[in-house]
Amino acid sequence: MFTGIIEEIGEITAIAPAGDGWRLTVRAPKAASDAVHGESIAVSGVCLTVVDSTAETFDADVMKQTLDVAALGSATVGTRVNIEKAMPVGARLGGHIVQGHVDGVGSVVEVRPGAQWSVLRISLPADLAPLVVDKGSISVDGTSLTVSAVSAPSDPAPWFEVSLIPQTLGATTLGTRAVGDRVNLETDILARHVERLLAFRAAPEGGSR
Repeated sequence: MFTGIIEEIGEITAIAPAGDGWRLTVRAPKAASDAVHGESIAVSGVCLTVVDSTAETFDADVMKQTLDVAALGSATVGTRVNIEKAMPVGARLGGHIVQGHVDGVGSVVEVRPGAQWSVLRISLPADLAPLVVDKGSISVDGTSLTVSAVSAPSDPAPWFEVSLIPQTLGATTLGTRAVGDRVNLETDILARHVERLLAFRAAPEGGSR
């Protein structure tokens, strides 16, 4: 479990084939300094398991299903990534509940810089649009953000906007995002549960459960 509060920006330093997936080496000195085999680290919002580590790097396996559904699948050596270690029990929940399970991929469609902040408009897969609400929470590349605007339900090309403060711009990879960049999206877990409950309620009586 994560909070979406990014601890450092890491860099992918090696990608090696591992079956039908990858083994990534990520340089992230803060996270790697006390990383242990088997622990979870979120890499741009994707929960990965540490299989090896040094003082400055850690290795993690990424299965094909993850590469298919996450923007991580287009990463290359040198790609900068947001890093967050799993939340310890008893810690403050500074962001929101983030599982590290990517729901889909969006693309940056507009960047509007301001005097002290920047607004990103990001495309949204149609099936995720009902789960994103104005002033609600969303994880973008593992960063916990508050939605500042959403497209109308009738819009054929759904989108949402987030407003990034200087701290977020400097402490995450979102500060260098440009139009066309793909980003990992994880919607609010509470919204996903509500959608599932409503789907069962709407299902014909006696249907498969």
